[in-house]
Amino acid sequence: MWPTPIPPGPDQESVWDYPRPPRLERVAQRLRVVFAGRTIADTVAGWRVLETSHPPTYYFPRSDVAAEVLGPPRRAGLCEWKGRAVLYDVTVGNGRAEGAAWAYPDPTPAFRAIAEYVAFYAGPMEACFVGEERATPQPGGFYGGWITHRIVGPFKGGPGSMGW
Repeated sequence: MWPTPIPPGPDQESVWDYPRPPRLERVAQRLRVVFAGRTIADTVAGWRVLETSHPPTYYFPRSDVAAEVLGPPRRAGLCEWKGRAVLYDVTVGNGRAEGAAWAYPDPTPAFRAIAEYVAFYAGPMEACFVGEERATPQPGGFYGGWITHRIVGPFKGGPGSMGW
């Protein structure tokens, strides 16, 4: 059963207005990721991917991610739009989050701009920020979108949303 989209208010976006196939666009706000008490990623040069029913996923230039926090890449799944993904474990001191970051080292032509970029799952991180707002993770454990007050759903990933 298809969900009923929540109408967006002023200065909001509905994930049901996002396209399929997804769209890649620059992010005007500062993006930050905090893990184990440390800011591990901080950029003003991010990208976001917008896809129907999903909150945006945010991508950081590798140069704006603390290099020593990402473990070696391991092969992950295949996205029909972006290509083959790799996963990274994130480690800071005694803090470790397995498979908490991912990238597309050789993405499809439409997503070539994020070839040297990394994304983070918000759930395992201590905090993820879009501008000064702390984001919440997309429901479920598979997708990596970040939810802010500017985004309305319902969002794919929670119970009953598999067929959307």
